[in-house]
Amino acid sequence: VQLVESGGGLVQSGGSLRLSCAVIGFPFSKAAISWVRQVPARGQEWVSAIYNNYTTIYRDSVKGRFTIARDNIKQTAYLQMNSLKDEDTGVYFCALGVCTTPDCEFLDRGQGTQVTVSS
Repeated sequence: VQLVESGGGLVQSGGSLRLSCAVIGFPFSKAAISWVRQVPARGQEWVSAIYNNYTTIYRDSVKGRFTIARDNIKQTAYLQMNSLKDEDTGVYFCALGVCTTPDCEFLDRGQGTQVTVSS
């Protein structure tokens, strides 16, 4: 199984980015997909998830600003991030499954993409 993220970068506070997560080697339509970020000062933070029935969930600090989506034909998940804040800075990775606690270990995950928000 491979998960490959793209779309990270440097953006000013208040700006937007869209992350993509391509999944290879797994029946994507059956999978729940999570976005998780690694923040140096705070450790691992679960950000959002989308289930195979398209139900979505978000951590409180990103509700109303981030939107997760999936395209089963393209086998790709997305994270649209708007109104970005300094505290959103981190390495974002996607993973199979849903686990919302900081000590989660994801067996199938991507390498991550850096998101840097400057004020």
